[in-house]
Amino acid sequence: MNGLKYHRILLKLSGEALMGEQEYGIDPGRAEWIAERVREVHEMGVDVAIVMGGGNLWRGREGLEHGMDRATADYMGMLATVMNALALMDALERIGVWTRVQTAIEMRSVAEPYIRRRAIRHLEKGRVVIFGGGTGNPYFSTDTAAALRAMEIDADVLIKATKVDGIYDSDPRLNPGASRFNELSYIDFLNRRLGVMDSTAVSLCMENKLPILVLNLWDPDALRQALLGDAVGTLVYA
Repeated sequence: MNGLKYHRILLKLSGEALMGEQEYGIDPGRAEWIAERVREVHEMGVDVAIVMGGGNLWRGREGLEHGMDRATADYMGMLATVMNALALMDALERIGVWTRVQTAIEMRSVAEPYIRRRAIRHLEKGRVVIFGGGTGNPYFSTDTAAALRAMEIDADVLIKATKVDGIYDSDPRLNPGASRFNELSYIDFLNRRLGVMDSTAVSLCMENKLPILVLNLWDPDALRQALLGDAVGTLVYA
């Protein structure tokens, strides 16, 4: 489609995006809603890759509070992201969007192993690619995995989909007077210690000049408007 600002995106989704009103787990209705938003932008001619979180199924910090080994807790979180990736793949394919799941931890009976050139080829063929398993290494968040994969596939932007319409100077759910930023530099983001995305991921984007766009996933028009260049959410860039 002419007029697109971004032609290839990496969409970072939290595990909670699939949780719905439940306290944990996967709500198939939410997966279907997200799949519809992805189909809309995919049909605009945008290459879409997705990195999933796993917080709806496992939160490593809860294990750490009980003395669990950090690496073990992180590996369990990576497996949770693969379950989410498969759920979203199923929702996408049921509405006619061909999708591939690639995992950083090999499990060939359920998904492809992550191979950069194969992922790019899938995108070139018009398939959505979902990356599960984080980076495949403990001690790294799925935010960092999203930044890494975005650069590996030569994405134009990393889109962090959240529950709020951008980045605020404080939590707008707790502070009604919080102010939203339309734009931020990477340095400002890091200096303010904003908790929307971890500092390792932001630093990686800064070093490689990859813009980050934070927007509200639950606004049904936000993603499409952002791809058309409308002022949506908060843009973090050089």
